[in-house]
Amino acid sequence: MKNIFTKTTALITGSLLTPMLVFAQQFDADGGEFGVFLTNILGFINAILIPFILGIGFLVFVWGMFKFFIYGGANDESKESGKSLMVYATLGFVLIIIFWGVVNLIANATGFENRDLQNIPEAIPVSALQSNAGVTTPNSGPR
Repeated sequence: MKNIFTKTTALITGSLLTPMLVFAQQFDADGGEFGVFLTNILGFINAILIPFILGIGFLVFVWGMFKFFIYGGANDESKESGKSLMVYATLGFVLIIIFWGVVNLIANATGFENRDLQNIPEAIPVSALQSNAGVTTPNSGPR
């Protein structure tokens, strides 16, 4: 019974995927909408997310230095806490830079490394918000 179910599932899956294989040449070389999505995600990670996380890691490192050198003075527990914060922040720097390298490696391997962000929705124009229900704006009255 299990063998029949496996063969039936494979047959149905194969017949559903066949049109995608047949029409595979009709897709854009850029990856179509998925390529735009991937470009936007990689751009967001490279331009915003990684620098933001590195900034937070830097602040944690500075806070650890403050706790170790200034606030910790004679208190050994505070010094130990500051030292562990600095170690964890340094470890975080290394991991984030490795992650950044992996993201750039994927971007370079797929050809999405030097693209600008595409198809980002802009602000909704006022004319699209107006309906035929008599909504007017100060500039839409009779002239």
